[in-house]
Amino acid sequence: MTAPTTPLRCLTGACIAGTLGLLLYRLTGAIAYSFASHTVSPHNQLVYSLTVAVRTLVVGLCTLGTGVFSIIGVGLVALSVQLVWQRWTQPSQD
Repeated sequence: MTAPTTPLRCLTGACIAGTLGLLLYRLTGAIAYSFASHTVSPHNQLVYSLTVAVRTLVVGLCTLGTGVFSIIGVGLVALSVQLVWQRWTQPSQD
Protein backbone atom coordinates (compact mmCIF):
# COMPACT_ATOMS: atom_id res chain seq x y z
CA MET A 1 0.00 0.00 0.00
CA THR A 2 1.45 3.34 -1.03
CA ALA A 3 0.76 6.67 0.57
CA PRO A 4 -1.21 9.21 -1.48
CA THR A 5 0.72 11.81 -3.42
CA THR A 6 0.28 15.21 -1.82
CA PRO A 7 1.80 18.59 -2.65
CA LEU A 8 3.55 18.65 0.73
CA ARG A 9 5.25 15.32 0.07
CA CYS A 10 6.28 16.51 -3.38
CA LEU A 11 7.75 19.73 -2.03
CA THR A 12 9.58 17.83 0.71
CA GLY A 13 11.10 15.54 -1.90
CA ALA A 14 11.97 18.55 -4.05
CA CYS A 15 13.80 20.17 -1.13
CA ILE A 16 15.78 17.00 -0.51
CA ALA A 17 16.62 16.56 -4.20
CA GLY A 18 17.51 20.24 -4.55
CA THR A 19 19.80 20.08 -1.53
CA LEU A 20 21.56 17.02 -2.91
CA GLY A 21 21.87 18.72 -6.30
CA LEU A 22 23.36 21.83 -4.73
CA LEU A 23 25.82 19.81 -2.67
CA LEU A 24 26.88 17.82 -5.73
CA TYR A 25 27.25 21.06 -7.70
CA ARG A 26 29.61 22.44 -5.08
CA LEU A 27 31.47 19.13 -4.92
CA THR A 28 31.86 19.13 -8.70
CA GLY A 29 33.29 22.64 -8.61
CA ALA A 30 35.72 21.75 -5.85
CA ILE A 31 36.87 18.61 -7.64
CA ALA A 32 37.32 20.44 -10.95
CA TYR A 33 39.27 23.20 -9.22
CA SER A 34 41.46 20.65 -7.45
CA PHE A 35 42.14 18.79 -10.69
CA ALA A 36 42.94 22.03 -12.51
CA SER A 37 45.43 23.16 -9.89
CA HIS A 38 47.35 19.86 -9.84
CA THR A 39 48.76 19.07 -13.24
CA VAL A 40 50.30 15.75 -14.21
CA SER A 41 53.53 15.76 -16.17
CA PRO A 42 53.28 13.54 -19.24
CA HIS A 43 56.48 11.51 -18.67
CA ASN A 44 54.69 8.21 -19.14
CA GLN A 45 51.94 8.25 -21.77
CA LEU A 46 49.96 5.41 -20.14
CA VAL A 47 49.92 7.09 -16.73
CA TYR A 48 48.95 10.40 -18.30
CA SER A 49 46.09 8.82 -20.27
CA LEU A 50 44.77 6.98 -17.22
CA THR A 51 44.95 10.15 -15.14
CA VAL A 52 42.98 12.10 -17.74
CA ALA A 53 40.41 9.30 -18.00
CA VAL A 54 39.92 9.06 -14.24
CA ARG A 55 39.61 12.84 -13.88
CA THR A 56 37.05 12.96 -16.68
CA LEU A 57 35.11 10.09 -15.15
CA VAL A 58 35.01 11.63 -11.66
CA VAL A 59 33.94 15.08 -12.86
CA GLY A 60 31.43 13.52 -15.28
CA LEU A 61 29.80 11.39 -12.60
CA CYS A 62 29.49 14.32 -10.22
CA THR A 63 28.02 16.44 -13.01
CA LEU A 64 25.58 13.65 -13.89
CA GLY A 65 24.45 13.43 -10.26
CA THR A 66 24.01 17.20 -10.14
CA GLY A 67 21.85 17.15 -13.25
CA VAL A 68 19.75 14.18 -12.17
CA PHE A 69 18.95 15.57 -8.72
CA SER A 70 18.25 19.04 -10.13
CA ILE A 71 15.82 17.67 -12.73
CA ILE A 72 14.13 15.54 -10.06
CA GLY A 73 13.69 18.61 -7.86
CA VAL A 74 12.18 20.65 -10.69
CA GLY A 75 9.89 17.76 -11.63
CA LEU A 76 8.64 17.36 -8.08
CA VAL A 77 7.89 21.08 -7.83
CA ALA A 78 5.98 20.86 -11.11
CA LEU A 79 4.06 17.82 -9.79
CA SER A 80 3.07 19.70 -6.64
CA VAL A 81 1.84 22.62 -8.75
CA GLN A 82 -0.15 20.18 -10.89
CA LEU A 83 -1.73 18.57 -7.81
CA VAL A 84 -2.71 21.95 -6.37
CA TRP A 85 -4.14 22.99 -9.74
CA GLN A 86 -6.18 19.80 -9.97
CA ARG A 87 -7.61 20.37 -6.49
CA TRP A 88 -8.66 23.90 -7.40
CA THR A 89 -10.22 23.04 -10.74
CA GLN A 90 -12.01 19.80 -9.87
CA PRO A 91 -15.06 19.97 -7.62
CA SER A 92 -14.87 17.93 -4.45
CA GLN A 93 -16.69 14.62 -4.48
CA ASP A 94 -17.74 14.55 -0.83
